[in-house]
Amino acid sequence: MGDRKHVVGVVWVMVGMLVLASGPAGAGARWPQFRGAGGLGVAGEGEKPVVEFGASKNLKWKVAVPKGHSCPVIWDDRIFLTGFEKGKLETICINRGDGKVLWRQAAPVQKIERYTSMNSPATPTPVTDGQRVYVFFGSFGLLAYDFEGKEVWRKEMPIGDARHGTAASPILAGGKLIVNGDQEGWKSFLIAVDPKNGQTVWQARRPLFFTSHTTPIYWKRGEVEEVVVAGSVRLVGYDLKDGAERWSCRGLEAVSICPSLAVGEGMVFAMSYSMTEPLPQFDDVVGKFDKNGDGKLSYNETAGIAKDVFTIIDMNHDGVVTKEEWEENLKVFKDAENGVFGVKEPGKGDVTGTAVAWKEKKGIAEIASPLYYRGRVYVIKGGGMASCFEAKTGKAMYLNKRIGADGQYYASPIAADGKIYVASMLGVVSVYEAGAGLKGLAENDVGEAISATPGIGGDCLYVRTNENLWAFGK
Repeated sequence: MGDRKHVVGVVWVMVGMLVLASGPAGAGARWPQFRGAGGLGVAGEGEKPVVEFGASKNLKWKVAVPKGHSCPVIWDDRIFLTGFEKGKLETICINRGDGKVLWRQAAPVQKIERYTSMNSPATPTPVTDGQRVYVFFGSFGLLAYDFEGKEVWRKEMPIGDARHGTAASPILAGGKLIVNGDQEGWKSFLIAVDPKNGQTVWQARRPLFFTSHTTPIYWKRGEVEEVVVAGSVRLVGYDLKDGAERWSCRGLEAVSICPSLAVGEGMVFAMSYSMTEPLPQFDDVVGKFDKNGDGKLSYNETAGIAKDVFTIIDMNHDGVVTKEEWEENLKVFKDAENGVFGVKEPGKGDVTGTAVAWKEKKGIAEIASPLYYRGRVYVIKGGGMASCFEAKTGKAMYLNKRIGADGQYYASPIAADGKIYVASMLGVVSVYEAGAGLKGLAENDVGEAISATPGIGGDCLYVRTNENLWAFGK
């Protein structure tokens, strides 16, 4: 009898190991970070969220939540997100089955960071490993809670000065918690901490990277493990072990990079579209706008792109820009460019001339991230214009074809069961077939603005609007 119990116990242990190894699909409902497992934006095999839904169709529940742009994070029966209301930043845990709020925890914030109307102090999406949930607020730093809402540790960090406010989400990679801290003032950094206690493992300085809002992505190629970040002008791969810069690739804009990355086919895909006007030479601007003749420029003595990026160029924040400051920034700005591109087997150092497999300058989104799915890269931009590229070659399957609602698209596209889901700020979630052609399947109007990327858990789609969290499923 004792031997039989031992054998049964071993079998159950092996079954448990297989379930854990099977990942999100085997677990049934795992969307553990921004854009799901690995940040890929792709549901697990076998997960089939509803295609048609709304306030009176396939609605399981909805619950009012504070405003915020963070995306729903799912682990089995729990959903986590953050919110900002009446000056208070909160982490919220919701029961996935019925939408009831299980707990709320306010962050110990003394001062709210600078942010603009297009953003929120509750934009970074939480990340979970199934034991704890980790949240990052630019107004405080990192916080870790267990699944019952008890604070496990906190790591206070200096309040950043990002152009539109903090937006990059933390990720878990190789047993490390990673945060991108790109900001103004030449103070940008990438940090890895121990998720067990919040202690710093390594920190890499990124002084030449101005404000960006991009979430890092984990990229494993054989024995190589990297954290890749898109920022000013360059895409950079860092060694996950120690944060050392391994390679970089030019091809991005200089300021306010919003789209995060995608990986697939042994490649990483990056995109940016922000600045349309190059930074002129300093002497040209001084000669035209220097009203008091002191050889410097104040904010009121600038116009156009110079005024738009004045707080970046003013490196010491003394209210005036000198020729030295201008030319130091010009070194970065001169290499800025729009586009979506694929990088393969980058090697080490500057790989711009050797690793860029393809690049396209049409069909580029300003905010929503690219999606790799089944051999293709999908993009959704403002106005409901969709594009699709062959991942290996960049060949356009279609370019700027209208799908779905007009308006801006802050939410990134996600995929499940051979379908692409895109959510408009106007509150319409469009569903279309993945493939070389563009075939629309449904237009679902929830009647509330959508800024956050939806999440998928099991056969349910979770849509966070500016007012509620909606659960759609049969």
